[in-house]
Amino acid sequence: MALLELEPETTVHPVDIIEHIAAINDWNFERQDTDEISISVRGSWSDYHVSFNWMEDLESLHIASAFDLKVPEPRRAEVKALIALVNEQLWIGHFDVWHHEGVILFRNSHLLTGGAEVSPQQCEALLRSATESCDLYYQAFQFVVWAGKSATEALESVLFETVGEA
Repeated sequence: MALLELEPETTVHPVDIIEHIAAINDWNFERQDTDEISISVRGSWSDYHVSFNWMEDLESLHIASAFDLKVPEPRRAEVKALIALVNEQLWIGHFDVWHHEGVILFRNSHLLTGGAEVSPQQCEALLRSATESCDLYYQAFQFVVWAGKSATEALESVLFETVGEA
């Protein structure tokens, strides 16, 4: 008998890994089906509603992170301008606004083509990237939506560099 026949199948579904991470961090989550899970994660400025989806046909683990900030119609053009400026700053992932709901969200995907398996560390890095991006730019979106600032003013206010120590 060949050695390969004796080794058990060790493939773990990517969403199972996410569910395990949510459980050990005591985060609220809901598993919609085999390929989708929603998690509530506390960020620095807001709670983020994070959805992970395994897309079998694309062999990709997709993350979407939204926060409770609906963009009123009169501010959507300026928010879209801010999203364009913010996305220029990002190395991975991007922000979008859902047209019908006016919800801002951060999106990213992890490709696992050719049967590659995702590790818990990769899942955590994907989640960390999303929450850190949301934390960094959350106030800029608030400045545009609630304070009536321009996209440029809002971005400059969150990207200032501090010098020295207090």
